[in-house]
Amino acid sequence: MARTTSLSGFIEWLPEERLVELHVLDTLREVFERHGFASIESRAVETIDTLLQKGEIDKEIYAVSRLQEEEGREARLALHFDLTVPFARYVVENAGHLDFPFRRYQIQKVWRGERPQDGRYREFTQADIDLVGDGALPFRSDVEIGVVMAKALEALPIGDFMLRVNNRKLSEGFYRSIGLSDTTAVLRAIDKLEKIGAEKVSEELVSTGAATPQQAQQALELAQIRATDTSFVTAVRALLGTVEADELLDAGLAELEEVVAELNKRVPGRVTADLSIARGLDYYTGTVYETVLIGHESLGSVCSGGRYESLASKGRRSFPGVGLSIGVTRLISRILAEGGLSASRKVPTAVFVALRSDEDWGAAQDVADALRLRGINVEVALKAEKFGKQIRHADRRGIPYVWFTDDDGAHEVKDIRTGAQSPADPASWTPPAEDALPRIVESATD
Repeated sequence: MARTTSLSGFIEWLPEERLVELHVLDTLREVFERHGFASIESRAVETIDTLLQKGEIDKEIYAVSRLQEEEGREARLALHFDLTVPFARYVVENAGHLDFPFRRYQIQKVWRGERPQDGRYREFTQADIDLVGDGALPFRSDVEIGVVMAKALEALPIGDFMLRVNNRKLSEGFYRSIGLSDTTAVLRAIDKLEKIGAEKVSEELVSTGAATPQQAQQALELAQIRATDTSFVTAVRALLGTVEADELLDAGLAELEEVVAELNKRVPGRVTADLSIARGLDYYTGTVYETVLIGHESLGSVCSGGRYESLASKGRRSFPGVGLSIGVTRLISRILAEGGLSASRKVPTAVFVALRSDEDWGAAQDVADALRLRGINVEVALKAEKFGKQIRHADRRGIPYVWFTDDDGAHEVKDIRTGAQSPADPASWTPPAEDALPRIVESATD
């Protein structure tokens, strides 16, 4: 992980690191499918107009064009910066072929023109889950999406983590209650709280005219409320004092109270009501989630998302949804940097078939094919060398077994870890289950 790359922000894993990534992706896929989510893949490009409708991210978008493109002939295209916006377009275009409520998971690359730093890349993999309804989506979906993601994260060796949850109705309703009108501007400012601090957020709110100094202070006091249970409801009411609560605030409090209570039942110890969570993108309308690794909060959120009521619509038909997204590349970079996971070998090969002479290559391929027919991963030497050199080649790659064929056609297999060597039949020999594939193991300190 300390090595440099020739193109900043674009990471390329070594084979053993890629095995860890595949293990993480397989684990996520298994958890998602166990909860009824179906896999889709959307195109990598969208029209720039589609992407720009969904928030202030124009500085992060990578445009796509042909070198010899004639200007004005086609819609301008760009690489998608997340998977939610493409998914909204996908739902609208395929609504007639989908069954609602639709459960989807999607694991793909995305591209974002950020300044590369620890845990942030310009090209990275995301894993998303969404529940989408046709016209309406029961609120309990907000709970279920959090439960599924918590269980997926618990299945990974990432250490302790916490789902931090808020509700934008709660925040906007509070802002309205204290007389703020441009609630979107306030939410965007509060979303920067961890990055720039309370003093600068207050300065931004006041200097832009979004709030008076007193209102800015009240908004910041709301953002300081934390609770691992439903006691935040009392804290918000107390902060308002005698001010009449806006209806939107009441709705947001009730929704967040239900989410926190239910998550505490289903995944105890994994949720905190954090009223500073805002999420910067405009399409969120209710529940919002962010997830931090305990002890690595500086890494930022590794999993985020929330409820959106009108991201996808077709005429009078709307498709409300709720979803969460894991920054897979960010997670894996942290796992590898701290030695949380490692592969027991660099390659999936279990058996290396050695050559006594170059003329034996065809016979060695026959042995390999017999083993492969039974699901064993096999590599055949490309040229005959001293056996010691062939064994060292296998050992460097972590291949546990080397296969030898004598002049008389007898076969032997050697476990190069122990030195044990015994007769073997290509038609029946099978390695122990733990050696069939590379094992992904946690570090001894975990």
